[in-house]
Amino acid sequence: MPGQQLPIAITIAALLVQAAQAEILPPSPESAQEAAGKNAVVGEIVLKKQSIFDLAKTGENNWLYRQANRFHIVTKDRVIRGQLLFATGDEYDVRLIRETERILRENPYLYDASIETTLRKTGVVDIVVNTKDVWTLGPDLSLSRKGGSNKSRFGIEEQNLFGLGQSVRFNHEENVDRRSTGFEFADKHLGQSWVSVFLQGADNSDGERQQLKLTRPFYSLDSRWSAGVWLLNNDGRWALYVLGDESAEYQRKQQFASVYRGWSKGLKNGWVKRWTSGVVFDDKLFSEVSSPTLPGAIPGDRRLIYPFLGFELLQDDYEVSNDRDQIGRKEDFLLGTRITGSIGWADQSFGADRDALLYSATASRGFGSFDSKALLFSARASGRLESGVSANVIATIAGRYYLSQSDKLLFFAAVRGTVGHALDLDNPVQLGGDSGLRGYPLRYQNGESKLLLTLEQRYFTDWYPFRLARIGGAIFVDTGRVWGTNPLGGEPLGWLTDVGVGLRLSRTRSSSGKMIHLDVSFPLDGDATIDSVQISLESKRSF
Repeated sequence: MPGQQLPIAITIAALLVQAAQAEILPPSPESAQEAAGKNAVVGEIVLKKQSIFDLAKTGENNWLYRQANRFHIVTKDRVIRGQLLFATGDEYDVRLIRETERILRENPYLYDASIETTLRKTGVVDIVVNTKDVWTLGPDLSLSRKGGSNKSRFGIEEQNLFGLGQSVRFNHEENVDRRSTGFEFADKHLGQSWVSVFLQGADNSDGERQQLKLTRPFYSLDSRWSAGVWLLNNDGRWALYVLGDESAEYQRKQQFASVYRGWSKGLKNGWVKRWTSGVVFDDKLFSEVSSPTLPGAIPGDRRLIYPFLGFELLQDDYEVSNDRDQIGRKEDFLLGTRITGSIGWADQSFGADRDALLYSATASRGFGSFDSKALLFSARASGRLESGVSANVIATIAGRYYLSQSDKLLFFAAVRGTVGHALDLDNPVQLGGDSGLRGYPLRYQNGESKLLLTLEQRYFTDWYPFRLARIGGAIFVDTGRVWGTNPLGGEPLGWLTDVGVGLRLSRTRSSSGKMIHLDVSFPLDGDATIDSVQISLESKRSF
């Protein structure tokens, strides 16, 4: 049965393929559309940058907030201008205005970005780019608990170094897997270009990690080329679980390198087609840990060296909304069709340890409107074909449903199903407190396939304490199960369900972009060893 699911997922993905009287008109979508129809050109571009606190607003003009504005370095003009998809003298295009807004809102150092247009009778459109900064320098502190396990992190980070959009982080982290002391540097616009760099180094209790990414992405829908290099060295201890407890362990040393080049003809009639080709070196060596405390379960070594060809089809259909996955913040959702695929061939003559066809495919599509109700659908499949035999095949189908009930209430539902076949030992299908089943220990159930359903009634309040954080809440139900065999033994426990309540705190002046979750969950099933109440505290990107 699992092997039959992959062509079904690929088939589903393939189906998705199928104001003129005045000298100056006030900014409005209508005037923007009118300008585009007249082949107007871009005139003056003004940046209107707001610091962390708006001193003109009640509650934000006090000594502490004035000092925060005083010592905060507002994002430099050249950083903002370097991300604009238009320049003075260009033909005005309202689509580029909307896409530029999305690009700017992706920056962690900006809380919001919007663009206003003013049309002159002379056929020139003046543009005002509004941005709002957040506080980006501070301690990188985190203490969280989920699935019965603690995680802590402390350090210091700056996500807008000297207002240049660069990120620097030093921290120490402890979690269920390891202790780690590391450094990170990132710049999405190296030298004010579209080239991004990410540099990471970490000294861990079980090994080390170094990573370098240097990429020039398809930064806009009309981008014509991309290129990149990715280098990774990662050595660490990993564990396999039974009922949330570590039951076996192994050491993994991975060396990875990838070089690629992409090309496209840009946006044509609302669609983008992109091609990518490159070479991948992926070497994973497995062994016993140096000082074992658990029985060893050692996956087989894999050395894959292969050229690949990738394809992407993307439809230009986005929607902006509020109070869906965030609180009081603009959110950009892709409703258009997006399909990607990649195929590669590893061969012993290239230095690989086997001949193998490697493939992956994804598809996503949105339906409806976030003004009332919307459904986001996605599918993913990947695997290898070795001597005519499938290996490490995994297919996932997921859906997220949003129903707006009022300005304060939103019903949310999510379903995610995964089917695996002949999985590598180090790639188990897991279900627990760290993968959506909030009332249970992390990695509680292991198998070859799983299904998880989440229902949430979300509530967005008007409470804005000290104008630093917005508050929301949720009542939720999670239910799920796994199928198949856990390689370490133990039968699946069937359907597991929890119910609970949660508090959400969204920090509006911080660059972390994460929302604090405090959940109290009550498991309704499971074995007698788990706690009757699970309290989790963590930071997440969404509600």
